[in-house]
Amino acid sequence: MSSARVLNVRNPRSGEDDATIRCWSVDDLTAEAGTLRSAQQAWAVRSYKERVDILQRWAASLQGEAGEAVLAALSIDTGRRMLAAGELRSIPFVVAQAARFAEEVFAEPDAQPLAADSEVTFSGMLQAYPLVGVISPWNFPLLLSLLDSIAALVAGSAVIVKPSEITPRFIEPLQESIDAIDELRGVFRLVSGDGETGAALIDTVDAICFTGSVATGKKVAAAAAANMIPAFLELGGKDPAIVLGSADPELAASTVLRASVQATGQACQSIERVYVVDTVYDAFVASLVEQAQQVELNYPDINNGHIGPLIMEGQAAVISAQLQDAVKHGATIHCGGEVEQHGGGLWIRPTVLTGVTHEMQVMLEETFGPVIPVMRVADAAAAVAMANDSHYGLSAAVIGDKQEARLVAESINAGAISINDGGLTTIAFEAEKDSYGLSGLGASRMGRSGLQRFLRKKALLTRHGAAPDISSMSEEG
Repeated sequence: MSSARVLNVRNPRSGEDDATIRCWSVDDLTAEAGTLRSAQQAWAVRSYKERVDILQRWAASLQGEAGEAVLAALSIDTGRRMLAAGELRSIPFVVAQAARFAEEVFAEPDAQPLAADSEVTFSGMLQAYPLVGVISPWNFPLLLSLLDSIAALVAGSAVIVKPSEITPRFIEPLQESIDAIDELRGVFRLVSGDGETGAALIDTVDAICFTGSVATGKKVAAAAAANMIPAFLELGGKDPAIVLGSADPELAASTVLRASVQATGQACQSIERVYVVDTVYDAFVASLVEQAQQVELNYPDINNGHIGPLIMEGQAAVISAQLQDAVKHGATIHCGGEVEQHGGGLWIRPTVLTGVTHEMQVMLEETFGPVIPVMRVADAAAAVAMANDSHYGLSAAVIGDKQEARLVAESINAGAISINDGGLTTIAFEAEKDSYGLSGLGASRMGRSGLQRFLRKKALLTRHGAAPDISSMSEEG
């Protein structure tokens, strides 16, 4: 590797820099891209069933000894073990889902006659983008590196992934698991580096997938447009939950709490603002505060407790600033509210706020922490109006009578709405959804679309009989 740039990597549980990574340079990426493109030609010639079989063999290996090394590294990267183990367990399921959709996508269509000329028939052909780039985030480093990668590999593409420099320790053991599969080694590569490396990656690939912040997503989209390649972006959210008057306040509070603080709120589908109809507001808030106070940090033992540390150090400052702004403008903090230091890491307990308004940052901007601002509203219509008062539109939740909740859900401007739950997109890999507003761009990574977006359509048109000659262009005709 030609690059001399080295970055320190912080441990989220200790706060110490205990690892380093080398950043791949432009020359490194260019050389690797050439190698991957060459290998992709043979990979694309394989049937999709062969590609699936190879990926299933690799996914199975991650449930054994190879996976233990990945899990150990991923647990250090994120400061949490249970969720890291969940990421690892999901990989065979992701491959199985891609296989199911591939069977539909690659079904051979019959030739069809053209409406304009019955002597001409057409059939379709699918051709994978040769090299797909994936830039993945730090909150779910493994799963969000592989969701796009597995679909692209099943489609027939080669893939190069740059995970976040915040959580890079899993790269080496994961690459070792890939290299142990002869047929996969040449078409699937993870590289390390920062934003500079990611920017260079966009210039080497034929399509780019990015999961991360809106600010960086806009830069990725601009770079992709300049290169005339497709960009598939899943960006930030400010996901609302609506608690209807028909809801059980205690059950609603339990659902909102889990959906807000799982993964320490460091998930794009986390509930970040809650609108509660007046008739159940007081009971809901009382129950939410009571339940939130029972949540435990997974410190000092990573194997105990409910929520882990803040993975990225800078996020603590964002959360603190939003809370200070809210209190300054009249909000009340009922529990939590302070970034705590334990063992050098940064932690925050579930934080419930009331008295919030849409003049406060905590109701407008992505928080990415276990912060639950709750607003009283008169009725469902008012709740929908407030939920839609946002630049974001990733996902949302509605809790209450199923029929009423369904009607309310249909009016929310977001790509996926969980009814009587929150964050169901974490398990709904087959449900296609589009992002609204600033929350994303391009075809859905879920369902058939997750595979189809890596395939270009080619039309093969056949003339049956003699083609028209030049006389057909005569002005006298």
